[in-house]
Amino acid sequence: MSNMEESSEEKASASPPMQTAKAGPAPVAADLENQTAPVHEHGFGVAAIVNKWNRDDKLRRGSLALRGIALFFSLISFLVMACNKHGGWEDFDNYDEYQYVLAIAILSTLYTGAQVGRQVQELRTGKEILSPKMVVLVNFIGDQIMAYLLISAASSAVPLTNRMRQGSDNVFTDSSSSAISMAFLAFFALASAALVSGYKLSTHSYI
Repeated sequence: MSNMEESSEEKASASPPMQTAKAGPAPVAADLENQTAPVHEHGFGVAAIVNKWNRDDKLRRGSLALRGIALFFSLISFLVMACNKHGGWEDFDNYDEYQYVLAIAILSTLYTGAQVGRQVQELRTGKEILSPKMVVLVNFIGDQIMAYLLISAASSAVPLTNRMRQGSDNVFTDSSSSAISMAFLAFFALASAALVSGYKLSTHSYI
């Protein structure tokens, strides 16, 4: 009997190590739980990239709309001033200020027309005509220069028109005022486009 009791006691003493061996897989489960963290981080990175693409697309479409508005007003300013010829002193090409307005309106029409055509082509085909670095630089510099020329031409013609209106307010002065107003509106559109171009220039890491 003593031998049987000793063997039972040995079995009872051997049972705790077997229980601790079963508890071994617990750290593995913990490791599996820890592996989910990079998945969440990766998902956050994808969401950030998608948000950046959406923001860039909105900026691209916004700049296209602003340049389209500038193209419209520049074209109207050009046509109104070019048709402002009524004989005698009521002829725009007798005044340097009005010739300046006409010349800048033509340049603005050509510039904004080229920009709108390029952007529409890129949106339609999904392919960029110029390199991204070149596009950002051309947009920023071109918008800045053309906006300055528009405000310069319109501002130079305002005093002349005001002096004419003091003596005679007729269709010639009204047409001149309309052309100048269109030039101012084109300036505001291009100035806003220049702000968008400046923001894109400052946020692109490859510049």
